[in-house]
Amino acid sequence: MQLRNIVLSITALGLVGVASTASADTWRFGLEETEGSVQYGYAEEFKKLIEEKSDGDITVELLPYGSWGSSYSALYDAIQSGAIPLGFGSGFLGGTVPESQLMSLNYVMPNDQMETAEILNSDDFLKSDAWQDSFRERGLVPLGALPEGYQVWTANKEIRTPEDMDNLQIRVMDNSLLRSTYEAYGASPITIAYGELYSALQQGQAEGNIQPVFAHENMGFYEVQDYMIFAEQSQFIANFIGNEEWYDDLSDDQREMLESTLDEMVQKGHDIQTQFNSERLETIKDKSDISIVHLDENERNAFRKLAEPVRQAYVDMVGERGQKALDIVLDHVDRSDDKAE
Repeated sequence: MQLRNIVLSITALGLVGVASTASADTWRFGLEETEGSVQYGYAEEFKKLIEEKSDGDITVELLPYGSWGSSYSALYDAIQSGAIPLGFGSGFLGGTVPESQLMSLNYVMPNDQMETAEILNSDDFLKSDAWQDSFRERGLVPLGALPEGYQVWTANKEIRTPEDMDNLQIRVMDNSLLRSTYEAYGASPITIAYGELYSALQQGQAEGNIQPVFAHENMGFYEVQDYMIFAEQSQFIANFIGNEEWYDDLSDDQREMLESTLDEMVQKGHDIQTQFNSERLETIKDKSDISIVHLDENERNAFRKLAEPVRQAYVDMVGERGQKALDIVLDHVDRSDDKAE
């Protein structure tokens, strides 16, 4: 009944006006973020490439946050139903695809952000049975991954140790692994809708926040927080997903065009997030007196030690597929570390 109501509401907004089949001329692309975000920058470049390669036969329609509703689950349900055949899913996607919470684990991905993009978009990971089956079981197909930059903490006090985070009401996405992680750090994680977060921070309903730099700037969160803390604990990773039936109905030429575009977008996505986050950090520094804190290796290790047991909590929660997907990532990271040595 809930899904039916969501689909009916999407129909009322005119989002089902185009049939979600391979013959459709319009590919609707739902974004979790607003214009001016990394996701929007990625989507603009994706749109440009697809429309050029198809000689104008395909139009990509971008649907940023707010144009499809305000609940992320509504977006994911629309992708599952085929009303919106393409979209992004990040932390909240864990409620739909529990295995996707792998992206939320702290101190798992390599420090090099381009390397993270390469691992998560490799055939070894992306096309693995474990990852594909996790999404296809829910009527979805994982098409790629977009690391959007390091998740950065903000708070009204300096945080350098887990003790500094004791009982901190820090906002996390509605994701059980994230809650488990920040509980392990000693915080009291809470969930607040993205569109309501600024006022919650301003009014003290939330005491801390976790976002990539561009989002702190784009949504003005830095205006109502005193400290910005770089712990390099995780990168914000958005899964690029498609409706399973829509994807399987693509012609060979369309699928080849899509795959070649996704290959190009690995580097382009990295370049977009690097530029966005660098420029937005400078904007934050210019427009505020917020204190910037960078944890050193010893300080990060204190949080890393507390985060490691959450890996087993993830496996216990999602099962064998999650273990296999995690093992693929860790194997890539280990091999990269061996080469570096």
